[in-house]
Amino acid sequence: MFLSVFDVFKIGVGPSSSHTMGPMTAANRFLDLILSDQWPRPAGAHVAALKASLHGSLAYTGIGHGTGNAVIIGLMGEAPDSIDPDRMDGIIAEVERSGRVTPSGHPAYHFQPKDDLVYDKKTPLSGHANGMRLSALDKDGRVLLTQIYYSIGGGFVVTDTELLALQKQKKQASSQKVPYPFASAKEMLAMAASSGLTIAQMKRANEEAVRSREELDAGLDRIWDAMLSCIDRGLRQDGQLPGGLKVRRRAKSIHDQLQEEWRSNRLNPVLANDWLSVYAMAVNEENAAGGRVVTSPTNGAAGVVPATIRYYLHFHPDADQQGIRDYLLTAAAIGGIIKHNASISGAEVGCQGEVGSASAMAAAGLAAVMGGTPEQIENAAEIALEHHLGMTCDPVAGLVQVPCIERNALGAVKAVTAASLALKGDGQHFVPLDAAIETMRQTGNDMNEKYKETSLGGLAVNVVEC
Repeated sequence: MFLSVFDVFKIGVGPSSSHTMGPMTAANRFLDLILSDQWPRPAGAHVAALKASLHGSLAYTGIGHGTGNAVIIGLMGEAPDSIDPDRMDGIIAEVERSGRVTPSGHPAYHFQPKDDLVYDKKTPLSGHANGMRLSALDKDGRVLLTQIYYSIGGGFVVTDTELLALQKQKKQASSQKVPYPFASAKEMLAMAASSGLTIAQMKRANEEAVRSREELDAGLDRIWDAMLSCIDRGLRQDGQLPGGLKVRRRAKSIHDQLQEEWRSNRLNPVLANDWLSVYAMAVNEENAAGGRVVTSPTNGAAGVVPATIRYYLHFHPDADQQGIRDYLLTAAAIGGIIKHNASISGAEVGCQGEVGSASAMAAAGLAAVMGGTPEQIENAAEIALEHHLGMTCDPVAGLVQVPCIERNALGAVKAVTAASLALKGDGQHFVPLDAAIETMRQTGNDMNEKYKETSLGGLAVNVVEC
């Protein structure tokens, strides 16, 4: 099984990889499909209009997550990794004014969001909780082409037929030719033992089977640069977050206090936790505001990994760029195993699949750069994931703000604690990471749908909006 580090860490815009990046990518793919010869186009037929419907979790929390806006921007031909967040409001306003989308290389298509973008809460699509249907019509309103897409977490998008193939592939050996094709933590540890390599070295060898070392390192550095820029932006901004909850940004204020304590050498027994928390909150406040973030492995959990890397740089005297690369490679190896054997989608398994997975990835990465053995690294990931099991996804008003921002801070704290505990041992432990991952999958399957990103249960219905 091979999932690239660049599939785990994808640069895009907030507030949700499943609800913004995924639908935007689906819209891009649909535009490509319209121009292709992969569908039976009736003789003389021309696409004149587009329609979109959102289903399941995308329908229930799509307004709060900005899903409709993501679809509009995607139908304008804009991609999540290149769109300027500052241009998004203007693009949406122009489409609403004109009733048209004008993607490059296409004729103008009629698309009036208030009529042609439907939040369908009554008709779930069977493949996944995050479903959407895109249709192309002729000038007389006859449907020429319809395609179902599923946003399966972390910005990944598949069609209905691709989803079936993906589910089948999970049960079979991977066809990707890489030197260390581990599909489980058990296989990963066995390959590390037989090869004498670290997890980061095996992951690097797999990546270099499909790209050069220079390309890999440049890509890893670009990921960290995007993460670091997001932290820095979040630490500079204040004011209210959009969406109507009137949630105030806190990262800048907390950071200013920490800087003052640092300069005055005042004793702070929870200093490390404070720095971890403020870095994670800075990222997720940016995410909530629709800024540029990196899926880690999702947008909703995007603060945990960057916070622990920044913590590593802040407090570890031997921290360097190569350490950051090894951290990201190790974290991606763990994230790939989790995604392959369970899920990273809050709509599928709850927040245990998002912040829980992120915490496991961060714990593994930190343990690796702190000199941990493969067994200690696997132990760190297991501890972090185990103590997120059962966590629901219940965003208030469907916004990635409460409890998501603070939840990232706690995920980072748990990651550092897990790494520390693992490094104090010899790597031998009672619960294997694979067992924790399987438990997460089963728990997610058993979890009531109202606790899986629909905002129909939990904090979402028990918090009075003021």
